[in-house]
Amino acid sequence: MGSVSSTHKPIIIPSRKRSAMLTISLPCTSGTSIDSASDHSQEIYSLVHEKSRYLDREEPPPPEKPHPPPPSFATYAPTQDNISDAASTAYQEFLSSFPEYRSTWILDTLRRSDYTRLETTGETYVDYMGGAIYPESLIRVHTEFLNRSILGNTHSVSNSSKLSLKCADQARSAVLSFFQASDQYTVIFTPNATGALKLVGESYPFAGGSKYVLGCDSHNSIHGIREYAAHQGARVCYIPPTSTGGFESSTAKNILLRNRPRTKTSAPCLFALTGQSNISNTKSSLSIMEYATSLGYHTLLDAAALAATSTISLSEFPVDAMAVSFYKMFGFPTGVGALVVKKSFLKQLKRPWFAGGNVDIVQVPGTVVTRSHELHEQFEDGTINYLTLPAVTDGLRFLSAYLPFLPLRLSCLVHYLVSSLSRLRHDTGTPAVRILSATPSRRLKSIGDQSDTGSIISLIFLDPSGEMIPNSFIEYAASKLSISLRTGCMCNPGGAAAILGIQEDMQQLHEGVTLKDFERTVGHELGVVRVSLGLASNFQDAWTVVRFAGLIAVEKTRNVLWDYFMEDSGAEIGQAF
Repeated sequence: MGSVSSTHKPIIIPSRKRSAMLTISLPCTSGTSIDSASDHSQEIYSLVHEKSRYLDREEPPPPEKPHPPPPSFATYAPTQDNISDAASTAYQEFLSSFPEYRSTWILDTLRRSDYTRLETTGETYVDYMGGAIYPESLIRVHTEFLNRSILGNTHSVSNSSKLSLKCADQARSAVLSFFQASDQYTVIFTPNATGALKLVGESYPFAGGSKYVLGCDSHNSIHGIREYAAHQGARVCYIPPTSTGGFESSTAKNILLRNRPRTKTSAPCLFALTGQSNISNTKSSLSIMEYATSLGYHTLLDAAALAATSTISLSEFPVDAMAVSFYKMFGFPTGVGALVVKKSFLKQLKRPWFAGGNVDIVQVPGTVVTRSHELHEQFEDGTINYLTLPAVTDGLRFLSAYLPFLPLRLSCLVHYLVSSLSRLRHDTGTPAVRILSATPSRRLKSIGDQSDTGSIISLIFLDPSGEMIPNSFIEYAASKLSISLRTGCMCNPGGAAAILGIQEDMQQLHEGVTLKDFERTVGHELGVVRVSLGLASNFQDAWTVVRFAGLIAVEKTRNVLWDYFMEDSGAEIGQAF
């Protein structure tokens, strides 16, 4: 569904009577009406794959068609940008407004060579913050390696084990090199960024008098560390967010100053920073970590969202520990993250337990435990995911080649999306969407520049009266049109509360409250619609998102999709809305 086609085909959605068919003509950004196929014929563009003509599940879809062969051109071709005929005029206007986009042509080459399935399946993928799409060449290289290699458990001295250990060491070196980390750092492989943050939380020497300072606009994995802190008698101190998320630097510095360790012998204090919010799109200046360090804090950076599209140098900003997930950076492998950590900091962490692989000797029965002599092994429980670590090395090499071009490309696309979505209006003249996340303060102009925000747009859709359209309906409609986006609070309750303006409601929560309870309190579904761009994003994706929003802004198309949503969701959800 939702193929990006070079031909003009109407969106056909069957009405309740099978003999009557509605033709949906895509509106322009200002909003137009739906007419018959004979009207606005030049505007008609098919967002829907052939199957979506049969949304009524009682009518079977046509037989599957074989996928067309991938494009033969894998190098830069100025006249072959994989842009549909319907989007071509808008694309030329876009290039006139953003000529710098052309200098990122290498990413168009990448799209044609490594993401052909986006074209053959017709899916518009705009959920890169949820997970990047893996490049096809990375899968081929890794599969070929596995096919010709014999890998064994790293906790042995056999040839197969030595090869696995060599691959693990190469992956550690690749991670340190990618983040420009000195030999003061080591790498601990974890299941994901959450696992890396949990390692710090459960092992940090919190005590009475300790302070744990963090921003409200943080992932739940950062908030969760407060449980370890409170259990040890530490005080949890929150930095309040702005109305668009993140925090004011001056406010953060004041809170850090007031809660700093008073002397060198004071209980240790930890400052956790979210490098980039996964819902508000704000970026935090890493210089705040230098300030915290100067006050005596240990510093922990959650870079899960930041690392996918931004350059991070641990030589320039030497935080004590940083958490990343590789699937968010280049899509494969899932189930592998890392804690990039100073060895000196690691020595101060105390594991609350031990397991296979991180000990040298254990007295049984008894209490004697001797940890592994390798620092990183003391924090890797059991057997690491040795079969996929070679893909980490190859993935980082892959990303290194394209990352310099990415901020400039995404800057162009985000500015286009913000401008186009902000102009969308209902027939009544009222806005069709409200953008809640932070927007870039400036346009990037050259390769290598870094944006002051991420490449996320968090928004809500509005009906003509200005009321919020349920996110669950938007997600349903998007899926029917083969658009992969995300809705909800993104596991970031503080950031969501800030941009939705429900912080006072958040303060009224009580033990045992459920999500449904909270939604009844605020009077609508919680969360936002999130569009996030990444490595394989291009203008066609952004244009398709704008056209989808335009469909929701038109009453007739919105009502047709709503009828199907209600039919599929059931009466209970309908009554709730």
